[in-house]
Amino acid sequence: MKQQTHRWQASSSTSEPSPGVFFVEGPASNWIVVRDETGFMIIDSGYPSDRPLVLDSIRRLGLRPTDARAMLITHGHVDHTGSAAYFSETYGTPVLCAPEELAHVQGREQHQVTFGQVIVRAWRPRVFRWMVHVIRSGALKAKPATEAQAWTADTLRDLPGKPEAVLLPGHTPGNVAILLPEAGAIAVGDSFASGHPLSRTAGPQMLHPMFHTDPAQALAATHRLDEMDASVVLPGHGAALCRPLAEALETLRSRPSAPNPEGA
Repeated sequence: MKQQTHRWQASSSTSEPSPGVFFVEGPASNWIVVRDETGFMIIDSGYPSDRPLVLDSIRRLGLRPTDARAMLITHGHVDHTGSAAYFSETYGTPVLCAPEELAHVQGREQHQVTFGQVIVRAWRPRVFRWMVHVIRSGALKAKPATEAQAWTADTLRDLPGKPEAVLLPGHTPGNVAILLPEAGAIAVGDSFASGHPLSRTAGPQMLHPMFHTDPAQALAATHRLDEMDASVVLPGHGAALCRPLAEALETLRSRPSAPNPEGA
């Protein structure tokens, strides 16, 4: 008997944890669609091979990709910028990021886990499976969003959901979380996760240290979220957390700051 394989579907992978905020849990990296009476925008966009899934998830919401008012990028890693160049070139969608992250998103700088860091750990099953997925997802041939622009507070306020950016350096120099104050939600990108292929646990957690430019700074930067008010937390990896941000941060800090799955 032929073994059944699981196939990703937008219908079962999309939720609306807050009104007008659609969280899409991709095969290995997440993206978000934010919609209000002014239109819609996208936050992050998965790996390059996720592009058909990103387009499908938008269309299933009754929206047209060409109408996206902007794509916001939490940071310039390839599993978050995978469709940015395509949207910019095909639809003229403004691709926006923090000024501190612009050179990374445009491809003029690199703040990415290196092949060497991965290959020395590839004998670990979890690392090997993740590495294979990354290669198959087009990460090694990703196209930078060379036309990306730096946002301003005024630019952000004019977008659906009136987003506010919180700079959280450490994962990358210009890594941010994006607060959606009207929806009571916050997209934290990779500032912290709720799960990852390299991790055995679920719930608020830091990513493996090799993913951070500065692991200690990445953890310390989460204290900039202490005064933020949000009841829904949307990570770049893992499931949405329908719990107060303060509670998620408390759980995060009660865990080891540098998870080391399978000795990786």
